[in-house]
Amino acid sequence: MSQKNHEGKRSARERLQEQREKEKARARRGRQAIVAGAVVVVLAVGSGIAVWMSSSSGGGSSSDNETARPKQASGGDKPAIPVGAADAPSTLTVWEDFRCPACQQFETGFRPVIHELEDSGQLKNEYHLVTIIDGNSGGKGSLNAANAALCAQDAGRFRDYHDVLYANQPPEPQDKFADKQYLLQLAGKVKGLVTPAFTKCVNDGKYDAFVRKSNDAFANSGYRGTPTVLLNGKDLAKEKGGRSTPADLKKMVLDANKGKQPGSKSASPAGSASPGKSASPGKSGAPGSGAAPDKSASPQGMRTGGSASPSS
Repeated sequence: MSQKNHEGKRSARERLQEQREKEKARARRGRQAIVAGAVVVVLAVGSGIAVWMSSSSGGGSSSDNETARPKQASGGDKPAIPVGAADAPSTLTVWEDFRCPACQQFETGFRPVIHELEDSGQLKNEYHLVTIIDGNSGGKGSLNAANAALCAQDAGRFRDYHDVLYANQPPEPQDKFADKQYLLQLAGKVKGLVTPAFTKCVNDGKYDAFVRKSNDAFANSGYRGTPTVLLNGKDLAKEKGGRSTPADLKKMVLDANKGKQPGSKSASPAGSASPGKSASPGKSGAPGSGAAPDKSASPQGMRTGGSASPSS
């Protein structure tokens, strides 16, 4: 083979490799575009993928009598963490994974309006924590972060620490949340959270079984990706053509609450933060940290649910 032909074939291989890399990058950008902008809850993900990953996320499920439960958490088949006044007239149910980029986009974009509605007694949240990315990409970051958040629930600081985790979420391939020392370091951003009891809870994985049980519930729920967000039982992926902004959510809540009394502060569960006293999420310039609560995070809209994709 002539040197010229050899170089030509090598160049062709290089071009092919470059094209493949470009296609991979384009696919990644496409997935990122799904979660860019003001939030839209769309969960059209391949059937069965999320269930498979949930089932392979490590560890078995536990029955109620052997599962430690955080303070004020609900048990049963769908364990959850409550945030907001228990007697608030509307309920937002959120299934999410701390390693999930789409969940981070949702939480960042919707945080101001959700906090406003919680603090005014209009809305209570039920958080179901799952470990899809652990099953998808391997590792224990989803599990360890969820356990740490449940340890924060015991200290009455779930909401603050929950927001800090999302504000400091590492890139999906980097399982940084698997490092419990890093989780403890982030807890230092929440005033008064780091105590010997909290540290032991994190290091011992006290609520790992609770998280696995929540993950099993997701696997059996029929939902296909995270975040899955329901308002008063209605899947927001099916509302407004699957494109709901923070302003839309606020309007839906207020419309649903017309003629109803807001919840009382005295009925707030331990996971709630006092109005105006939430800890800073810990990432300067994080979107939504100072945004008006009834405005979108960006004009384009954000799709969610990408965490169920094996290559997300």
